[in-house]
Amino acid sequence: MRATLHLTDDGNWLEVRRRPRGGGVRPALFLDRDGTVIDEIGDLHEPEKVRLIAGAGAVIGAANRAGWAVVIVTNQSGVGRGVFTWEEFAAVQATLMDALAAEGAAIDMVLACAYRPETGRGRYRAVHSWRKPGPGMILAAAERVGIDLGRSWILGDNAIDMEAGRAAGLAGGLHVLTGNGEIHRVRALAAATPAFPVFGVADIGAARRHIPALARKSS
Repeated sequence: MRATLHLTDDGNWLEVRRRPRGGGVRPALFLDRDGTVIDEIGDLHEPEKVRLIAGAGAVIGAANRAGWAVVIVTNQSGVGRGVFTWEEFAAVQATLMDALAAEGAAIDMVLACAYRPETGRGRYRAVHSWRKPGPGMILAAAERVGIDLGRSWILGDNAIDMEAGRAAGLAGGLHVLTGNGEIHRVRALAAATPAFPVFGVADIGAARRHIPALARKSS
């Protein structure tokens, strides 16, 4: 059966998987995907290569139980460069969702940007506000479901994740070493401000030590 493609008019991915009960605003855990939730492969388009990073299911499940939205915000220039298709992206996503469900965890929204001004093909060879370090994906998520950006956090393995979170007005960020390793650590920590702390941690599993609301509701 052909996968459903959740594409915007300008060719990015926006998928609302679960809507909050009763409306209102809530904090969100924004997650980069590759190198943060799953192993960094590089232009991943083969579902059989999806591997959850240790601790991902536990942290996402804790956020679910705490009533937080969990939102993946990922640059996917491989689509824009013609390396793989949105159909292949959807297949990878389906495998990821199954792996998380097996650990009692769920994702509420997925946003992906295929634009890359240097190497994209056709319309994707352009600047787009959704491409991190721009805050566009975070702001678009907040527009569609009630998210309190000032109480929300972002996790990622790249400095641009921290910069996107800061630009969106989030509460703070966690930079993990499971994707790019130490390459982006200095720049990621430099994204911190008094209003936007950035913590350097080993992996996504450390999120519960730095976001107390997740630790309190994790049992």
